[in-house]
Amino acid sequence: MQTPEFILVTTNYDTHIALIQLNRPKELNALNLQLMLELKEALRELDANDDVRAIIITGNERAFAAGADIKQMAGKSAIDMLNIDQFTTWDSIKKTKKPIIAAVSGFALGGGCELCMTCDMIVASETAKFGQPEIKIGVMPGAGGTQRLTRAVGKALAMEMVLTGKFISADEALAAGLINRVVPVELYMNEALKLAREIAAQSPVAVRLAKESVLQAYNGSLDEGLVFERKNFYLLFAGEDQKEGMAAFVEKRAPLFKGK
Repeated sequence: MQTPEFILVTTNYDTHIALIQLNRPKELNALNLQLMLELKEALRELDANDDVRAIIITGNERAFAAGADIKQMAGKSAIDMLNIDQFTTWDSIKKTKKPIIAAVSGFALGGGCELCMTCDMIVASETAKFGQPEIKIGVMPGAGGTQRLTRAVGKALAMEMVLTGKFISADEALAAGLINRVVPVELYMNEALKLAREIAAQSPVAVRLAKESVLQAYNGSLDEGLVFERKNFYLLFAGEDQKEGMAAFVEKRAPLFKGK
């Protein structure tokens, strides 16, 4: 991967955690096509790196991402947008097998809110604001906002947010079930790292299959999800981590997981 222009990637192999920082501060990290392609490529490489077990995506204290880059879309026709096919990048991002935590401070609006919801967990600072304000510029969410928001917060609140462009605070997002936790702004990155360390300490194989199973529940029917869960549960008994984890429990010691 060439050195990206609009994201910063750092990896701590001691903790098995990778951090991706969106880096267009003057534009409040607006998600232009190049940034999204760089994010897609970074996630692809980190997903293939056995030394990485958890990934954090963040922005800065002022904004996670204030939306898509409207300047890139303003003059486009329907056929132009169809040919650009920007959502294939989003489809690739959602296929990341390793768990992704969004660490959010400030604005997470439009595409920024959609990117948060594409992640698996969200840790927010007290200043975070979530919203889908596309209606105010004559369009609607297109990267999953109407679907993921409704699943997360329910029809009534999702309908209000999408049809009016209303923002909700971090506390409101927590109460609605959109995010995992709210902490003071000076602690939100530390809290995201703490959560990532807890996940990275588990068996990587079990984490991967467990994430797949939760997403199956989120996206499919209960009966389909139960079949999928059971298959992944049985599959884990073919691995060394299951043997190590259960032996460690019996022997009253900490397990040493190797991802095998």
